[in-house]
Amino acid sequence: MEKAPFEVGDIDLNEVACETEKFFSAFSAFEVDLSTSITPEPLPIRGDRIQLQQVVLNLIVNATDAMSEMPRAERKVTIRTTRIRDLAEVSISDAGPGIPPNKLKEVFEPFFTTKAHGMGMGLSIVRTIIEAHGGHVVAENQAGGGAVFRVTLPLAKMHGNATDRQVKAA
Repeated sequence: MEKAPFEVGDIDLNEVACETEKFFSAFSAFEVDLSTSITPEPLPIRGDRIQLQQVVLNLIVNATDAMSEMPRAERKVTIRTTRIRDLAEVSISDAGPGIPPNKLKEVFEPFFTTKAHGMGMGLSIVRTIIEAHGGHVVAENQAGGGAVFRVTLPLAKMHGNATDRQVKAA
């Protein structure tokens, strides 16, 4: 099996989050209240749009799955983007039961799953994609309940300066 090409381009993480939310909402049979909180400032990054959409979609589906046993009215997922210094962040939070504290570090390991029907590869693939983009992903439990997955990626640098050319040449 051949790997799909990694097509790096200039993209806005806000657009990736919004496009993925629209896709999920249009084609989803999940009964969940999905909301967004998108920062008004652009979050320019360098990356593969399709792979980053897959990351966000996977995290939304996982959040939705985590709430499958809850009453419909309590199922809430929020996609939020923000800038933290020289990083762009997208977070996906849910109102589910959270992650057992002793399992927080294991959730990104291949074949680890809490789902009866899961293969345990989704979050491992998420981590691989994000790390290939020079970023990080973490899982945390929220104080008020539920879990949040935070993906941080480096903001794109201005093109054309000497430092940028040296990094590309390395």
